[in-house]
Amino acid sequence: MNQIGGFLTKPFGQCLTNCGHYQLRGTILKTCCRMSTLETLNFDNLALRSLPIDPVEENHVRQVSGACFSRVKPMPVNNPQLVVVSQSAIELLSISTSEIRRPEFVDYFSGNRALPGSQTAAHCYCGHQFGTFAGQLGDGAAMYLGEIVNEKNERWELQLKGSGLTPFSRTADGRKVLRSSIREFLCSEAMHFLGIPTTRASSCVTSDSTVIRDIFYNGQAKPERCTIISRIAPTFLRFGSFEIFKPTDPDSGRKGPSEGNTALLRQLLDYTVKTFYPQIWANTSDDAQSKQTVYLEFFKEVVRRTARLVAQWQAIGWCHGVLNTDNMSIVGLTIDYGPYGFLDRYDPDFICNGSDEGGRYMYRKQPEICKWNCLKFAEAIQKALPLTETKPVLDIFDEEYATVYKHKMRRKLGLIQKELPEDGDLLESFLDSMNKTGCDFTNGFRCLSRLPFPSSDKFKAALVEVTEYLLRQTSTLEETKKYYKPKMDPRQIQMFLALMQTNPDILPLLGRTFDGFKNDLQRLEKQEELKDLTEAKKSENDRQIWVAWLEKYKERLKKEEDAATDVAKASTERVDCMNGANPRFILRNYIAQNAISAAEKGDYSEVERVLRLLEAPYSDIVQVEDSARTTDRDGSSSVDKNSESVESDTRTHACLAYDEKPPDWATSLTVT
Repeated sequence: MNQIGGFLTKPFGQCLTNCGHYQLRGTILKTCCRMSTLETLNFDNLALRSLPIDPVEENHVRQVSGACFSRVKPMPVNNPQLVVVSQSAIELLSISTSEIRRPEFVDYFSGNRALPGSQTAAHCYCGHQFGTFAGQLGDGAAMYLGEIVNEKNERWELQLKGSGLTPFSRTADGRKVLRSSIREFLCSEAMHFLGIPTTRASSCVTSDSTVIRDIFYNGQAKPERCTIISRIAPTFLRFGSFEIFKPTDPDSGRKGPSEGNTALLRQLLDYTVKTFYPQIWANTSDDAQSKQTVYLEFFKEVVRRTARLVAQWQAIGWCHGVLNTDNMSIVGLTIDYGPYGFLDRYDPDFICNGSDEGGRYMYRKQPEICKWNCLKFAEAIQKALPLTETKPVLDIFDEEYATVYKHKMRRKLGLIQKELPEDGDLLESFLDSMNKTGCDFTNGFRCLSRLPFPSSDKFKAALVEVTEYLLRQTSTLEETKKYYKPKMDPRQIQMFLALMQTNPDILPLLGRTFDGFKNDLQRLEKQEELKDLTEAKKSENDRQIWVAWLEKYKERLKKEEDAATDVAKASTERVDCMNGANPRFILRNYIAQNAISAAEKGDYSEVERVLRLLEAPYSDIVQVEDSARTTDRDGSSSVDKNSESVESDTRTHACLAYDEKPPDWATSLTVT
């Protein structure tokens, strides 16, 4: 090796990062691809320099007053093993592929070894959980490692989740397990490639260390492997970060640990606006009125971003599951993937969280809950920006949501040439048709791009094909009955029915449990409607519904075609637009479960294969490597041990039915 100006050069001029690039002998190789080694990441931990840190350094559970962070170190695990890495996410940190292959990688990304330049800490925040203020929460299982400025001069905060106890762990152990970590990892990346703002997941590392978990809360606890994921975002600040200043809540009796600390509130606001909304901060000055104007513009932008985000969730058919204020990003990202769920059959009352008894966070309620959370954010900062300023501008949420949602849904239907007043009714009738027939949300939208314009000589054949496809995506009678089965024990339902007769005033006091009972009453009513229905009659009804809607859609496509100056070009643009708005692959619960089941047996290849599918969610051609069994069009099987391109009507064990209606067993999966 030679040394020039403090940098090493290799004899043949290969870049030190082993990226495969070569230079002339004697050049400064560090500038070749500007990627970093694990030991030379460009840490610049602005948050810890800008915001107060808890002076107590002992790691024990406590209320943390007057601080935004507490210093804490990750707890080591035994024999860390890499499960999966997102190449595109890890590159945000300017880490090259060769660094991932180093044995030190799992030590650094499990928390067993400290990355040079990192400063580990846990963030203090509060939150409204299921509508009730819960007081101090904080990073009970997550840990700030620092902020890395990459080769593009972008700043990224790096976290570990599942890395052990913090002052905010309460009665928990600060650990995450393999199943929940795989779910978070895969969905973080799925959302990114769907084009939805999100935190990223760069790695998932499991270990031989175990913790005890009672998965179904039924007393059958078992040991599970401690698993750590690394997460990346511009910031993990959330609405709850500002609720640490909240006074005593009249309902819950809890308050924020930094109640009344207006100086710290202003400090946190200034840091947030200056760092993440620099275009707004550029208009600030030292006078109080100017600062208040800046805070108001910041609040408006947070509301807009939140509205845009939830509109994108609704358009893709995704449910968060726990839309508490501590899970709402201050920069409009999807954060904290717990009991989430993509819609399979379309149901506006879909509840993805098994512990959300009352359905507070059901699919159709997400926009109103996010707006309510914006109100809670306004209340949290009212000592710096009065509610008289923020409440009147909350209507921005409705305007932004309506604009983005309409734009997204028009693209999903392929209505891009002209906008007509009746288009909203066409969309609502499509959703209603899916709801009545129990049609798959994702596949129902995706198949519409198979219809050409009505003047095409292929239209009649395509219409038959799409009609039959939609009917295959609907629920059978047995599936429908199973779907509407009440979740409560029949004895509980009888008890509530008795209370309704004898003491109805007490029922609302039971909160979420009573709300769950009301949801079950609706299910019982639905089952009563189905009692005399036969499979044949349901199929006949479903066909009538879809034939009628497709006739409406055909008439609307004629107007779309008439508005085009170049019909052939417009047809291509329409298909491209629709296939770019309607994914082929989403992370359905059963797909995640397949990956989890294999991983829990020590086989991580399915996690990797699912990740590859999710990285190309809109594509009709997916690259699948490794030995793969495919089902050909004639139903025969073949094995190809080489990398191949899989057309949309062939299958591999990696994407077997992953773009089709879920199997029957998928309906039994519960996530809490």
